[in-house]
Amino acid sequence: MTTLIERPLGTEGTKDITTHVPIVVKLGGSCLDDMADSWWDDLVAQGQEHALVLVHGWSKPLKRLNPRYTEPSAILRDRYGNQSRWTTPEVIADIKTVSAELGEDVVRRLRDRGMPAERVLGSDGLVQAGEGERWWWRGKELVELDNLVGPITGVNPERLADLRPGHCYIVTPLARNAAGQEVNTDADRAAAAVAAATAAPALTLVTDVPHLLINGSPVRQICAAEAAKFRDRGATGGMRKKLRAAGEALDRGVRRVHIGSAPVSQMLAARTGTVITREPADTITART
Repeated sequence: MTTLIERPLGTEGTKDITTHVPIVVKLGGSCLDDMADSWWDDLVAQGQEHALVLVHGWSKPLKRLNPRYTEPSAILRDRYGNQSRWTTPEVIADIKTVSAELGEDVVRRLRDRGMPAERVLGSDGLVQAGEGERWWWRGKELVELDNLVGPITGVNPERLADLRPGHCYIVTPLARNAAGQEVNTDADRAAAAVAAATAAPALTLVTDVPHLLINGSPVRQICAAEAAKFRDRGATGGMRKKLRAAGEALDRGVRRVHIGSAPVSQMLAARTGTVITREPADTITART
């Protein structure tokens, strides 16, 4: 098992991957079609100055592929209350199909703007997963099911050996477990693991809402401890997963996590969106 690593710039004896810490951006599958040309222009401008890793989701394209993925039975809930897509080998194949099409679209958008891009399957040596939960609720009965989903246990940053300004890796967040099976993982948490493993100073989670909302009010900045409290007591659905991913990234050395729907440069500069930091006293400054 490859351990998640955090290696600062200038560490002696490390490989070239440490010389260009990246901007890591997770782009939700539900909002990919809605990003304006100006959003992509801004992303490429950031990527010309910094190495760029873009982790994508696939929820909306998967639902478009087959109506069965919109049905409640497509989602399982484990004995701890966590939700997951019921993933079989056929679902993995469908995820790869829609991800290939999505990846080609993103590559085209970037290359049209002068940025070369390379797709990487997480299951192709990048992301490792542990043993998944086997007990799931079906109706009112807790049953044992084969579900090809597993928690992320490691990221091998050497699979991203060409981290450099002017180049983008597009990561499909599948993983491979110890038995060699290809498994589904949560894209937000995969992005958090990649950010930590590549020593990225910030993680940007691009979604279809402009801010984290607490009691109906937008939150500009919140510390990890308060975000975790809200995650466990008030957050639901996709935002709960994003807050879990944010906590994991911060625990592993990422300094800031940004959540919102604006251009990446605006979010990194903390001009919009929500910033989650390790401690309340952390100072938010613009990226230089």
